Amino acid sequence: MLDFYVNSSIHVALAVYSLVRITETYFGLSYNESLDFFVFFGTITGYNFVKYAGVAKLHHHSLTTHLKVIQIFSLICFVVFMYYAVQLSIQTLVFLTPLGLLTLLYAVPFLGGFQKNLRSISYIKVVVVAFVWAGITVLLPLHDIGHDCFGEKGMLVFLQRFLFVFTLILPFDIRDAKYDAITLQTIPIKIGINNTKVLGGTLLIICVLLEFLITQDFQFGKAFLATILLFFILLINANENQPKYYSSLIVEAIPIVWFIFLSVL
Repeated sequence: MLDFYVNSSIHVALAVYSLVRITETYFGLSYNESLDFFVFFGTITGYNFVKYAGVAKLHHHSLTTHLKVIQIFSLICFVVFMYYAVQLSIQTLVFLTPLGLLTLLYAVPFLGGFQKNLRSISYIKVVVVAFVWAGITVLLPLHDIGHDCFGEKGMLVFLQRFLFVFTLILPFDIRDAKYDAITLQTIPIKIGINNTKVLGGTLLIICVLLEFLITQDFQFGKAFLATILLFFILLINANENQPKYYSSLIVEAIPIVWFIFLSVL
């Protein structure tokens, strides 16, 4: 059951959903069921497409029962995703188009004679994921209600979210360093695991500094600092031989924990 929860992208969708709710809290926005569930089910659909489209194409007739169940689940999520999509304004959907296109190009080969996608280009992977997550969880909720998402606070939160998600990906890259090809040149392969942790710690410090510019609310600050401390501990302890669910479950839960801290405080 835990395998299905992680492999079907429910966990990552909850993380993205939590970041949307955090944005709503920071800007005092009303709960937006249509947008929030659009993002949740869209994340499941998008991530499962990225993870399993190639597998399904190559092994269509020999898919395991587990993958077939995920395919059916993904199809159901796509239908629900479309249900919430039609409830959004045309302006919101148009605003989302560039982010959706980036997600598509992340998975679909279109470079090097249609042999490479954005995921296979050095450093681009982490930047694209962080940019899309920040755009969807910060700019999209603000734009949907007509808020100036490119105002000073919006841009500060976007930058903080970008750096936060960028750092969130580092434990995954550390985990995969021994499997990734040298030519992929992920950050841990390029600068080493210890330097990657130093980079991540530096980015988290910048996130904390940005928090003081974003809000002076003491409760918000306490929730964020508690989250960053936990995040830093997990980052420092990340290694190539980490337990199976260290990154995909525990590290990925950091945004969920942040939202819980924020809700409780």
